Amino acid sequence: MYEFGRSYLCDSSTGRTKHMSACRIIATIFLSSLLLACGSSSPSNPSPTPSSVPSPVASPVPSPVPSPTPSSNARAGVSILRGASLLTTTAFAPNPIAVPVGGTVTWMNNDNVAHTSTADGGAWNSGSIAPGASFSRTFASAGTFQYHCAIHPGMVGTVNVQ
Repeated sequence: MYEFGRSYLCDSSTGRTKHMSACRIIATIFLSSLLLACGSSSPSNPSPTPSSVPSPVASPVPSPVPSPTPSSNARAGVSILRGASLLTTTAFAPNPIAVPVGGTVTWMNNDNVAHTSTADGGAWNSGSIAPGASFSRTFASAGTFQYHCAIHPGMVGTVNVQ
């Protein structure tokens, strides 16, 4: 009762109804298994879509960025760090610092020893800034100003006035 490629249980031409229900069960299990195997919402191995012509990609158009308007009340702070006398370009933070023309920089001494903020060209000298004290200077013109601590000359910094 078996022919190659044909199963007796699923042969509807034999007229056996008890075997028809077995065919339906087997077919239902097969289809259910197939649906479960193919029903994943995210493929485990996606195949790339072939494309003979690359699609054009729009490049973003840069929008103009407004320049900050210099303000005479712009303020910036520089911290004189703990252990600053052992540091060089990292003794003042941030370094360099940028302010607009008319802006004010305030140096705050967060160390436990005195320091100064002294311009390399002599444009300003804070005198001794005690621990916990501060010194401020307003910059009226644009330029790059190098400064140092007169007590610890290895401590250096830069103010960029734009």
